[in-house]
Amino acid sequence: MKQISILAAICLISLSLFSQTTEDSVKAAVNKLFEGMKNSDPSLITASFSDSAVLQTIGANREGKTIIRNEKVSGFAESVSKSVKGDLDERIDFGSIKIDGALASVWTPYKFYYKGQFSHCGVNSFQLVRINGAWKIQYLIDTRRKQPCE
Repeated sequence: MKQISILAAICLISLSLFSQTTEDSVKAAVNKLFEGMKNSDPSLITASFSDSAVLQTIGANREGKTIIRNEKVSGFAESVSKSVKGDLDERIDFGSIKIDGALASVWTPYKFYYKGQFSHCGVNSFQLVRINGAWKIQYLIDTRRKQPCE
């Protein structure tokens, strides 16, 4: 009986460690994108995304109506490559991370700094897919505002 309890405890600990490892690998995939931005490294940015990734930003037009802007990964990576290393600094907090098999959903409030000066804040919503054992960003949509940023 004692052997069954020990075996059950080992299984629970193993499952717990697996969950932490999976969550950590999802965080690492998201952090890779921001490392690429901070280092003005277009190849690192491109490697963060799947081949069919979608990037969108929620904003407002001149009349104040909500609009959604689409961007290609290649265009985003190219624009980042034109910045000086260290100029783009997006500081995120991992809000919630949900994982089911090969799908992960990540919510990250952020503050963005350009050349050390606060620019804007908002939230990123990521959908990641594990492809060939690696987490890739499939979908990224964000909000952007000057305030409130709490």
